[in-house]
Amino acid sequence: MKPFVNDLNRRITIQHYTTVEVDDEGIARKDWVPLATVWAAKSYAATGAREYFQAAAINAEKRIQYRIRYRKDILPKMRVVDDGKTLEIITVMEDINSDRTVTQIIAEMLEDG
Repeated sequence: MKPFVNDLNRRITIQHYTTVEVDDEGIARKDWVPLATVWAAKSYAATGAREYFQAAAINAEKRIQYRIRYRKDILPKMRVVDDGKTLEIITVMEDINSDRTVTQIIAEMLEDG
């Protein structure tokens, strides 16, 4: 296994928005439901120096990077739930070696989550 496996110390849940039931009138009800619960390595997403210092002056950093074992079913607009906090997935990337061992997720804290 690659060394990053030692950094997988957070349990996160990936959620997707899907139909959970259809009522008697045929109206679908959608909700956020768990897709997977995985181990992740968490770090703050890198930003340019100017953007970082501007954001720091206003509020705490809201973009977080998660590295998990490779998965091909995670897409932008899904959600991450980490320690009770909900984040929207902005970007999903394979690792730089393209060997399908790592998936990197950039997520942003939701205002209401």
